[in-house]
Amino acid sequence: MTDNIKKLEAEGDVAADFLEELLDILDMDGDIDISVEAGRAKVAIVADGPSQDLKRLVGPDGEVLEALQDLTRLAVQSDTGEVSRLMLDIADFRTGRRERLAEQAREAIAKVRESGARVSLPAMNAFERKVVHDVVLEAGLSSESEGEDPQRYVVVLPA
Repeated sequence: MTDNIKKLEAEGDVAADFLEELLDILDMDGDIDISVEAGRAKVAIVADGPSQDLKRLVGPDGEVLEALQDLTRLAVQSDTGEVSRLMLDIADFRTGRRERLAEQAREAIAKVRESGARVSLPAMNAFERKVVHDVVLEAGLSSESEGEDPQRYVVVLPA
C-alpha cells in the first residue's frame, strides 16, 4: 500500500470520527463507509434503514451536503495540518446526481454533434461541473466553465 493511499485512508478515518460525532449530536442513525477513489478520500453516510433522516443532511439541491463536506474537510485539515479534497456523500445523493448529470451531458453532446454549435448547461457547483467535463472528455469533445460562482456553468464545444 502506498504512502498516499495510507494518507487518504487516515483522512477518511478523521472524517468518519467527525461525522460520527455529528450524527450522535443530531441523534441520527447512519453507517459510515470510507474508500479511496480517483486519488481522494471518499466518505459516505449511508442509512441502515429508511433514509428520510439522512436526506435532511443533504438539503435541497445538496446545499447542506456541500456545507457538511466543507466542515468535514476543515476538521480533517485541523487534525492533519493538510488541505483535504475528500468527497462526502450522504444517502447516495452524489451517486444519483452523478448519473443524472452524465445523462444531461450526453444530451448536450448529442445536440453539439447534431448542430455543430456550442451548448451551455445550467449553473452547477464544482462537483457537478467536474462530472460533466469528464463525460464530455470521454466522448472526445471539449468543454469549459464560464461565469462566476454561484452562476458558473459548463459549455460543451463542437469538435
